[in-house]
Amino acid sequence: MNKYHFQAFLILFFLALQACKTSQHTASTPSGNRNISTPAPTNSKGYPERTVNALPSPEFYKVLDMEITPSPREFRAVWIATVANIDWPSAGHIPFERQKKEFTDLLDYYQKLNFNAVIVQIRTSGDAFYPSKYAPWSRYLTGKEGQKPNTTEDPLSWMILEAHRRGLEFHAWMNPYRATMNSDTKILSPEHDFFKHKDWMIKYDTKYYYNPGLPEVRQHLVRIIQEVVKNYNIDAIHFDDYFYPYKVAKLEFADVATYKKYSKPGQKQDDWRRENVSLLVKEVNDAIKTEKPWVQFGISPFGVWRNKDKDPNGSNTRAGQTNFDDLYADVITWMKNGWIDYLIPQLYWSMDYNLASYRELVNWWSKNSYNTKIYIGNGPYKIRDNADKAWDNPMEIPNQIGLSKITPNISGNAYFSAKSMYTKNRDVAELLHRNHYQTPVLTPDVLPVTFQPQFSKKIELVPHSDGFAFQFSQPLDPDYRYALIYTSPTLKDIQLKNEKTVVQKVYLDDTNRILIPVLSPTNQKYVIVSFIDRFGKESKPRAFEIQTRNLTQSR
Repeated sequence: MNKYHFQAFLILFFLALQACKTSQHTASTPSGNRNISTPAPTNSKGYPERTVNALPSPEFYKVLDMEITPSPREFRAVWIATVANIDWPSAGHIPFERQKKEFTDLLDYYQKLNFNAVIVQIRTSGDAFYPSKYAPWSRYLTGKEGQKPNTTEDPLSWMILEAHRRGLEFHAWMNPYRATMNSDTKILSPEHDFFKHKDWMIKYDTKYYYNPGLPEVRQHLVRIIQEVVKNYNIDAIHFDDYFYPYKVAKLEFADVATYKKYSKPGQKQDDWRRENVSLLVKEVNDAIKTEKPWVQFGISPFGVWRNKDKDPNGSNTRAGQTNFDDLYADVITWMKNGWIDYLIPQLYWSMDYNLASYRELVNWWSKNSYNTKIYIGNGPYKIRDNADKAWDNPMEIPNQIGLSKITPNISGNAYFSAKSMYTKNRDVAELLHRNHYQTPVLTPDVLPVTFQPQFSKKIELVPHSDGFAFQFSQPLDPDYRYALIYTSPTLKDIQLKNEKTVVQKVYLDDTNRILIPVLSPTNQKYVIVSFIDRFGKESKPRAFEIQTRNLTQSR
């Protein structure tokens, strides 16, 4: 044998060895409506190896030319409150590994209920659940304010990744103006703004607040937001209902000197206060969209804008305090000017509560949405724990969701708070799941961009493990965040995306941008795939019909 024959022999021998490699087995997940992301074996570049040789497509699958109904969309979120360790972690002093387990257990629970977003509090009162140039570590995370957690991981990066792996949006919830939870300043870190900028602080009742009338306070708060948006892969920045503090009888908020210094000639103090908050909202939105235009900005205000006795355009309610008159939150102006992407008014009252009826307020916000996505904030924390006996009925929350679902301009719900249907009231959570959340859905299409992402890469179906996988000739573009895969036994089921359809919302990271396994495909004859980009837009779905179950793998 001459050297050329010998080289040819080696090449053929190498190819034969490659063909004989057995496909890597990917751990499967029981069938059902689950959001699944399973890493595939990778090569030195971090991309999955092609583990099988595809059968000729006419034998294995057929590409279908058909119009497919868009994926259903509805906001289904839960607030995870960290202040005072309400929801998570159970305590600041416990090991971080235990805190991680608590967090993933919480995510798993709500994922199984087919929720699709978590609103996680990462700034409670001048502190931070992440390394920050502008705030000390939160004592609710570490046990002592300013003390670094005992881990090399960034807790916020880890939380975001765990949420995304489960197909859950991560909304970073921040309280801008509250500086302390009580008047005990000895527990604060020397790095807290209370010590660094005492001139920014106003004491009101038992807490300290940042003075909203100071331009330097506004600039500081915007920088805090910019830091998070720039450094983290969040889906949204979220503010709650605390702007100017809820009023306490016979107690004035001491900002007269600031008002005299910064107000416009002839401007009333109430209007000046509302302008201060509105300026912050506008500047935060501008900062977010300049840094990452795909990051949403949402606010969950108190549930009543104004009572009808104060304004004919107000709701037929008798709330003791309102956004416009007491918290100086001019919500309507924010919506009219497009400064927020979504609003979640907190309607924590029963369906027919006499002072502020859920029924009345859902209808009012529906009529006053101003082209802003409106979700409803529901209060399961009141279940079996409130003077209003309507909350003793386990169907109160499911009935409320039924009403919001049929009301125009209402696009979903959020629930305060996570533990209220996790450590107790699980029967209500199950009723919610059974009556309204039987199958997974996408979050609403929020951002005002009109394009549909065009997916142009060639998709090939290949046998993989006990089923098959989507394989791409080149890695998927970084703009794509999720692959959305539906498998179903009939065309009708897959069009309806009903309970017979198995859904996979696969988070795309560096390990699965060339090969995406399709898990639990038993008896699933039809499969469609689409891709969700960072703006939440869905590409045009592609449909396939599996021609044979004899998915012969290379051996």
